[in-house]
Amino acid sequence: MQETTRETTCCIVGGGPAGVMLGLLLARAGVDVTVLEKHADFFRDFRGDTIHSSTLDLIDGLGLRAMFLRIPQTSITTLDIVVGGTRLTLVDFRTLRGPNRRIALMPQWDFLDLLAQEARTLPNFKLLMETTATGLLHDAPGAAVTGVLAQGPGGPLRINATLTVAADGRDSLARRAAGLQPEGLGVPIDVLWFRLPTPPSPPPDTLGYLRNGTLLITIPRTDYYQMGMLIPKGGFEAIRAQGLAAFRRQVRTSAPFLSQAVESLHDWEDVKLLSVQLDRLRQWSAPGLLCIGDAAHAMSPVFGVGVNYAVQDAVAAARLLAPPLLAGRAVDQAMRQFQGRREWPVRLMQPLQQQVHKAISGAASAKHGEMAPWQARLATLGSKAARPVVARLVGRGFLPERLPGPAAAKSSPVS
Repeated sequence: MQETTRETTCCIVGGGPAGVMLGLLLARAGVDVTVLEKHADFFRDFRGDTIHSSTLDLIDGLGLRAMFLRIPQTSITTLDIVVGGTRLTLVDFRTLRGPNRRIALMPQWDFLDLLAQEARTLPNFKLLMETTATGLLHDAPGAAVTGVLAQGPGGPLRINATLTVAADGRDSLARRAAGLQPEGLGVPIDVLWFRLPTPPSPPPDTLGYLRNGTLLITIPRTDYYQMGMLIPKGGFEAIRAQGLAAFRRQVRTSAPFLSQAVESLHDWEDVKLLSVQLDRLRQWSAPGLLCIGDAAHAMSPVFGVGVNYAVQDAVAAARLLAPPLLAGRAVDQAMRQFQGRREWPVRLMQPLQQQVHKAISGAASAKHGEMAPWQARLATLGSKAARPVVARLVGRGFLPERLPGPAAAKSSPVS
């Protein structure tokens, strides 16, 4: 099959939150953009479905509030955890300043469809679905990246681009093809994901339940719970060996209100392993190539900030890259500025995630049961004092980004 050649200013590999948001913002600024997405649609169970306050602020700025609110979603204003029988409110987003003081819980495919639908209205934006990057283009061995080789529905593609952006996740092919290797930070946990139906009389929305050494994540959706069980790194096979009945019993012990719902798990195919990674690149770019989102820094599920850090990357990258791309100037300095701006929020958040990993591992080894009354009072006072600070760090991050002028639109707040 004959190779097809396309020309674009910026080729973005990966149609996740970072890639589609960057494509939308660059196209709004006037840059010619091509985004490659290897799947036929966005309908996959991403599980990273939290839309934090910082991203809701951006939805406002993009003028997409009305469209966003038409999408089925749930909303939480606090992150609670039940330790034994004691409920602790760790984060209270109502303490935030500004209009968006909540987290929206929305399937990521709906969020991506919203961004892609808006981007497709722009003549200089192209989203190529079912198109997989297979390599990078160079004018000569060891020279700057000049585009992407890909395979699409119509056959092989050669996409010549002034700038290529790797937004294809923690196992990024584009990053690997450029010889960029992330440094792992070490994670002692993995997560088992599964769904359970919402019981007839559910308790208040709760981030998780910790009892007898098992931490269950309970993310409320419109008609079910997205469940997560934190397990020791590499421990899935040992759990499978004990049998599905033992797994259901572990869920019932940790969260008794799910005793009936957990009977809906009939097969291990219903339980998916997420191998948790925490890493970052030393160098986020090479000549002609920039890495953003998980391709630059894989975040753990702690605080659910991965999607929002990826979106913040996209906003910062669009603001810094659009002027030189439009002027036909080199983007090397802009890429260095991008890393300098976005690296330090990552370097601050990842150690916090590591501390939570250690705390979770310690709680599991201690086999926590019920809290003594004095422990409950002390924990409640401590969590209350920390709520405003934690809400700021989780809801908006260390460095929330603002939209570049040409991308912003006047809008009412998302509520």
